[in-house]
Amino acid sequence: MNWDYPHAHTLPVTPEPGDIDGLQHTNNAVYVRWCEHIAWHHSATLGLDLDDYRRLDRAMAIRRGEYDYLLPTRAGEALTLATWLCASDGRSSMERRFQLIRDSDGATVVRGRWELICIELSSGRARRLPPEFLATYEPAIVAAGA
Repeated sequence: MNWDYPHAHTLPVTPEPGDIDGLQHTNNAVYVRWCEHIAWHHSATLGLDLDDYRRLDRAMAIRRGEYDYLLPTRAGEALTLATWLCASDGRSSMERRFQLIRDSDGATVVRGRWELICIELSSGRARRLPPEFLATYEPAIVAAGA
């Protein structure tokens, strides 16, 4: 696959008939749901899951999400979704990127980007990244272009 960045964390996805909208392609909300799924999968693979977030009373929350829908996909198409952590200010924010490729021709069909902010779960307020987040996430960061 021709990934935008090295060391892609990937998952296979396939649109189901219920994912298809009135325009006969995968509904945009499905891509957003897939991005959330792979983000949690990546985090858990790195060593931080929802139980850890609760224990630490911290979470990475989406402050901003951007998606570029480049090509349509249809029910039954084999796709591969990738994600990367691409930036951290070392204090309270991080960036996560996504790329969805159609397996049959290698075409990128969606790109996404999240700006993440560390929050305290009990209050919802922005907080510094705890040492556990820094130790887990920062080694996984790949260089990202503009």
